[in-house]
Amino acid sequence: MPCRLRSSSLQRVVFVAFLFLLPVSSSAFGQSPPAAPGNGAPTQPSTTAPAPVTPATPGAGTPQAASEAGAKPEERPKDEVATHDTPATFQVRVNLVQVRVVVRDPNGKIVPNLHREDFQIFDNRKPQLISTFNVDTAEAKAAPVAEADATPEKTAEAEHAALLAKLPQRFVAIMFDDVHLSIEDAVFVRSAATDFLQSLALEDRVGIYSSSGQIRQEFTADREVLKKTLLGILPHGVSAGGGFHPCPEISYYEADQIVNQNNTQALAVAAEDTVQCEYNGDETKLAFALQTAPIAAQQALSMGDDETTYTYSHLFDVTRRLSAMPGQRVLVFISPGFILSTLFDQMSDLIERANHGKITINTIDARGLYTPDLNGDIADPPRLNPKTAGIIASYRAQAQFAQEEVLADMANGTGGTFFHNRNDIGEGLRQAAAAPEVSYLLGFSPQNLKIDGRFHELKVTLADKRKVSVQARRGYYAPRTIRDPAAAAKADIQEAIFSQDEIRDIPVDLQTQFFKTDGNAAKIAVLSHFDLRGVHFRKVNGRSDDNLTIATAIFDQNGNFVTGGEKIVEMKLLDTTLDRLNRSGLTVKSSFDVKPGTYMVRLVVRDAEGAEMAARNGAVSIPY
Repeated sequence: MPCRLRSSSLQRVVFVAFLFLLPVSSSAFGQSPPAAPGNGAPTQPSTTAPAPVTPATPGAGTPQAASEAGAKPEERPKDEVATHDTPATFQVRVNLVQVRVVVRDPNGKIVPNLHREDFQIFDNRKPQLISTFNVDTAEAKAAPVAEADATPEKTAEAEHAALLAKLPQRFVAIMFDDVHLSIEDAVFVRSAATDFLQSLALEDRVGIYSSSGQIRQEFTADREVLKKTLLGILPHGVSAGGGFHPCPEISYYEADQIVNQNNTQALAVAAEDTVQCEYNGDETKLAFALQTAPIAAQQALSMGDDETTYTYSHLFDVTRRLSAMPGQRVLVFISPGFILSTLFDQMSDLIERANHGKITINTIDARGLYTPDLNGDIADPPRLNPKTAGIIASYRAQAQFAQEEVLADMANGTGGTFFHNRNDIGEGLRQAAAAPEVSYLLGFSPQNLKIDGRFHELKVTLADKRKVSVQARRGYYAPRTIRDPAAAAKADIQEAIFSQDEIRDIPVDLQTQFFKTDGNAAKIAVLSHFDLRGVHFRKVNGRSDDNLTIATAIFDQNGNFVTGGEKIVEMKLLDTTLDRLNRSGLTVKSSFDVKPGTYMVRLVVRDAEGAEMAARNGAVSIPY
């Protein structure tokens, strides 16, 4: 053991429910349908709705809307608008590479107020055009306050933002790498994590996971539940070990050197060990050993790669889970590190997913302050060969230093912090639970990108060459295959659903309302109003043709998916209909059965022709 120097798929629900389409004016969108007789006392609406609603007859709308559109919905040609659940074929957006950047001055303080033109980004030393640019700050998430003389629309917007602000604003996923943790490291970090829980705000939500999949506590504010979960953090290796010593005994690092790096010295060491353990030191068998050692190395490499892949698989799962949360999203990965071998593309994919989900990955070296262990685990010492012991000890030291690389890459690629060579893991956890005060997300589309899976080196600098440190990912891997257009469209929508970004490629207004059906049941009505002047139609046989995919997801206060659905609206509009809808807009209304409580509503829209998207957030608080 290392010597420690210390003092102590969007779950898709096919929504077969009430949905109607009607052209309405933007003023009518803010109105609520009249209450049905006998519905009882009105309930309190969400902050985005002036009044609760009652179930409407499918295809019916407000009288005001129908008259302003110039025709009742049933009089509209039936072949102009249709809805169904079969996904359409979408165009594919250009490849977008996103790079999270944190800039610090010589004193280590975050540098704010930078703009797109302040940055330069190089892909394999070639300058790139920065096509997207976003600044993420804690202040940007603060809810606006309504002014005394604000308009009703601004007041409603501020009230809506205030309701969103009441939802948890920070979600922290703590993932323990129990596949690679030793028992000593596990006890050490488990104790520090227990103390860390006391420092969290009551409204924070914490989830605890492990790379083996043995531990999975979803996000909760219950500190006692979290403390109990921590007791289960123990090593859970996925490969054989613990007293089993193969012949020859080849580490994952040595196997990588032999198989992937063609290190002849490492092969010679493995062959000599084979002579000693398999042929009782008979050097005449060295030629046979040189033939069998590569086979043993390949087996050791496969076992190590399996453990790494297992760890990445659960990291992807936790990242996807965390990306569905509102507010600040932080993943704390506690691990002694591991060898990357040839699995660099998995690291690249992880960083891509985290950046798309606005997740900061902070990493903590579970070994704390340590010196390289040259003799192996004293509880399970390796078989020593005097002829090769010195070289193997040097390999062991190199491996322990190389393990840090994966932790540094995760942090640097997502704007996080790598906490290492320190024993105050508790302080590391406190720092790791927060995202940087200011970070910048740069996006560019590589020109003439080849579909060859090769690594592209990235470098980000400031244009004025000032003395700062720029933290960013080291590179990315080109895709190996061209994505299927339909699959790409579904991935775009799912990714947007499990995000909280407001996207406004298509002008969409979101309104949420509710009504209670009885004491423990309610319905949420989600109304989406589209300004079709922002939709790119294609002329086909004299009609304006386009499809809209509308996805809705409802999450509870802990960020758990509750219900949702997806519909495709096929439009083949005559010129007269398009002209009318350009003036009035188009409204889609959907209803969802829920229980009383506070919910976040996520609406994502994607059009087929322009491959453009819109995404909006809403909130509903239904009293018991």
